[in-house]
Amino acid sequence: MPGERVSLRQDLIWRLEAAAFAGFIGLMRLIGLEAASNFGGWLLRTLGPKTGTHRTVMRNLRIAFPDMDPKERERLAIAQWEQTGRTFAETAVMDRLTPASGRIDIVGAERLEAIRASGKPVVFVSGHLANIETMAAVLVASGVPVQVTYRAANNPYVDAQIVAARARYGVKLFAPKGGDGARELLAGMGRGESVALMNDQKFSEGPEVNFFGHPVNAAPGPSRLALRFGTVIQPMSVVRLPGVRFRVTAHEPIELESTGDRQAAIKAGVQAITTFIEERVRENPVDWFWVHKRWPDRVYAALDPAPSATASA
Repeated sequence: MPGERVSLRQDLIWRLEAAAFAGFIGLMRLIGLEAASNFGGWLLRTLGPKTGTHRTVMRNLRIAFPDMDPKERERLAIAQWEQTGRTFAETAVMDRLTPASGRIDIVGAERLEAIRASGKPVVFVSGHLANIETMAAVLVASGVPVQVTYRAANNPYVDAQIVAARARYGVKLFAPKGGDGARELLAGMGRGESVALMNDQKFSEGPEVNFFGHPVNAAPGPSRLALRFGTVIQPMSVVRLPGVRFRVTAHEPIELESTGDRQAAIKAGVQAITTFIEERVRENPVDWFWVHKRWPDRVYAALDPAPSATASA
């Protein structure tokens, strides 16, 4: 990893992981889009419920849907594993899953066209819904210059393969880290480039807002950027449709009020984004990435014992 010394053992592990990842990518590209999606779905639907992460999925579902029947939560948990597996496998063949493929329906395309024509940057926001790569593909196809941010993989060799896979369909990924990363984002927006950010993962700092009736800390970055550049937050969503097809929607923009209280304006923006994501998850819960811990530890600690073995968390 650039700038860091690692042991020979760690480097060897990384290289072996990267070789396995490359083999998986090659196999998925060989068998084609639909077969890859089906295989990935079958694989995680079979293996996911047997992992320790399944406990996190069930706990998350209990927090979000406390009144749901335990058996229904279990069915939803298994179904989301299938969705996650499909998305992972589809990543290998995303250059065959673009708007030009006819597999992506775009709602609100006129909003993207207006953004492109204006030459002014906006802050795109979304959550980990269905196959989020399709959202990036739509933004690229729309002609909007945009920096698509992501969290770099811990394995630098795997990360290089991920970046190369996205580059096959025109996406230039950007993993901002520290002050330098923030300055690059600001410079890009100063040049008129928009930025796309995921805003639904656990954040240890930032304003505390409400998500499914519980407190969460959420990243204030999107709201800060929108206020700094006097622009809007443009929410996007992705829904998986039958037959390895998707619907990508550009929703009504979120406009932040420039009051005298900047911190209050930022928190209002953070809550608006968080509410948007919650509404999308409620509409299509199977599409969300339930495997990460979204709520603070105290929310998980407050959970009552699971009502049954099948719904244990």
